[in-house]
Amino acid sequence: MTDLTNLGIAALRDGVAKGDFTATEVATAFNAAVEAAQPALNAFIVTTPEKALEAAAKVDADRAAGNPLGTMAGVPIGMKDLFATKGTQTTAASKILEGFTPQYESTVSQKLWDAGAGMLGKLNLDQFAMGSSNETSAFGNVISPWRRPNDTAPLAPGGSSGGSSSAVAARIAPAATGTDTGGSIRQPAAFTGISGIKPTYGRCSRWGVVAFASSLDQAGAMAHDVTDCAIMLEAMAGFDPKDSTSLNLPVPAWTAGLNADMKGKKVGIPREYRLDGMDPDVAKSWDDGIAWMKDAGAEIVEISLPHTKYALPTYYIIAPAEASSNLARYDGVRYGLRDLPDGAGLQDMYAATRAAGFGPEVKRRIMIGTYVLSAGFYDAYYTQAQKVRTLIARDFTEAFQQVDVILVPTAPSSAFALGEKSADPLEMYLNDVFSVPASLAGLPAMSVPAGLDRSGLPLGLQVIGKAFDEQGVLNASLALEQRAQFTARPAKWW
Repeated sequence: MTDLTNLGIAALRDGVAKGDFTATEVATAFNAAVEAAQPALNAFIVTTPEKALEAAAKVDADRAAGNPLGTMAGVPIGMKDLFATKGTQTTAASKILEGFTPQYESTVSQKLWDAGAGMLGKLNLDQFAMGSSNETSAFGNVISPWRRPNDTAPLAPGGSSGGSSSAVAARIAPAATGTDTGGSIRQPAAFTGISGIKPTYGRCSRWGVVAFASSLDQAGAMAHDVTDCAIMLEAMAGFDPKDSTSLNLPVPAWTAGLNADMKGKKVGIPREYRLDGMDPDVAKSWDDGIAWMKDAGAEIVEISLPHTKYALPTYYIIAPAEASSNLARYDGVRYGLRDLPDGAGLQDMYAATRAAGFGPEVKRRIMIGTYVLSAGFYDAYYTQAQKVRTLIARDFTEAFQQVDVILVPTAPSSAFALGEKSADPLEMYLNDVFSVPASLAGLPAMSVPAGLDRSGLPLGLQVIGKAFDEQGVLNASLALEQRAQFTARPAKWW
């Protein structure tokens, strides 16, 4: 039998449906892979082999009875530990939520279970999704399965969805959920040589997802390739009356609509993304992508996104401001950690609980957010940032009057070693320079593997589309995927 853990969503689902193997065999294979890799990669906070087997048994029973199977039937996945899962601990990788067991299911995870998927476990992440390297988790660093040649230094899997990217790249999960606030699906996908898509803001419900920055957070799919991402995103997306920001639109048949022919399409290349001192490997991969788009039949158009240079500072005002508001709910009163010193009053309990429960990066962002929202600084920082955000969105609107999609690098470099950048928060924040603009504008964007740099590590290319045009993003990404012919895999050391 084919090694089942090498198969992606489409191959697993179709194989189960045809009877080539059972869903239980698939779940058993992936459970074993997770157990073997977990000590080395630390991709999961909690593993749930029984959940994967339970879902698989239902799929096998439905197939035996001739019942219709869902679009994810027989596919066990990893669930980022930001999604509430009924009866299974949900922590957002923070000590302040350790032991919290929701009595409800997030809308996105429920949709995936309804489509026949099973859960291998809850994936590790940067604490409250705040980070670009998965070094801020209270449950230890996630390790990338990739290594530089002749070098055993552990590499960052990207963040915040580092557990998701590591698990998919290591083939211990065929796919995983991610969330993207400023690039947290796309950047880790690029670092680990997998595909990841952030849909239009509102496509996937935020209900039951632990909030970081509510006007930016969006769930998405991470998988081996573009087709698998399309299948998974179709299962995840849809209107949810419990989420006031949810788009009341039908979910298109993205998988059926996949088409790599770019004839008649215009691809925008923004001049502002050609940064001074740009990594030559990243620049070359971008040039390769432009050539691939031409080969697919597209017309290349140089465009301008003039407010791009303000995107990063704008993001790091708006996102911490929303975080400081969202994280005020963690007070030691209702759920999670409670630190109550002897003789302490209510305010003392709040302070002690948050001091013990929040990590340094979370505290840093809360402090930034509280500062920019405070009297005397609100107009100078937060109000100005919202105005600039509007200008950034307007740049994209004007650009999309000339082009169908935009092609840019995903990240400014390949994966770096753990500890290499974490000492300097500003250096770490610069990892988001190419991904933040699309997040601020709420646009769909996808990263696909483009090749390897000189040190043998993956690089990603990013396709940004018009609002609601996930199909255009997926199709352009498929054209890149077919021409990149990326087949590199991390050499197994774990």
